[in-house]
Amino acid sequence: MQRAVRAFSVHGNTVKNAILHRIRVVNPVIRPVMFSRSLTSTSMEEHGFESTTISDVLKAKGKGADGSWLWCTTDDSVYDAVKSMTQHNVGALVVVKPGEQKSIAGIITERDYLRKIIVHGRSSKSTKVGDIMTEENKLITVTPETKVLQAMQLMTDNRIRHIPVINEKEMVGMVSIGDVVRAVVSEHRAELDRLNAYIQGGY
Repeated sequence: MQRAVRAFSVHGNTVKNAILHRIRVVNPVIRPVMFSRSLTSTSMEEHGFESTTISDVLKAKGKGADGSWLWCTTDDSVYDAVKSMTQHNVGALVVVKPGEQKSIAGIITERDYLRKIIVHGRSSKSTKVGDIMTEENKLITVTPETKVLQAMQLMTDNRIRHIPVINEKEMVGMVSIGDVVRAVVSEHRAELDRLNAYIQGGY
């Protein structure tokens, strides 16, 4: 998955530039016509995946994704947290303090369970989530306005697969590396369609 992330990050502009190069070199005759329609490569880029934000990703995940993220409390057992992850087919849960759902205390992931429970032979039923979670002051977070490519770079550089979305110190959602890659793939395809239409004079 990380290889795919790096590939999109490194080669995304290469594909676009190659197509734009084709416009300039292969079809120089039609260039004035298309530019007369007031669409430049810059304006296309503004509508491409470079401008896609985390807010767009949350919206794409569905109406219930924004603000209804899965969570547990610091007092819950690790066993219950892992059970919830399994039931909902997710790899992480937001951790909140009891009675404070909008105030994030940390995050617990499958990696925490493996490294801090399984490897050390601890009991997941007698260990509280608060004892093994990644605490809030150590979390890497993004805002709804963060660009998707920036979030993807953060996740890749820090080797994390889930990142909380914070808006004015309140939790508003959670995105995974899968969400981010899907958003990049979707926008990449859409941009290629726009570039193809641009070449054909569709604008």
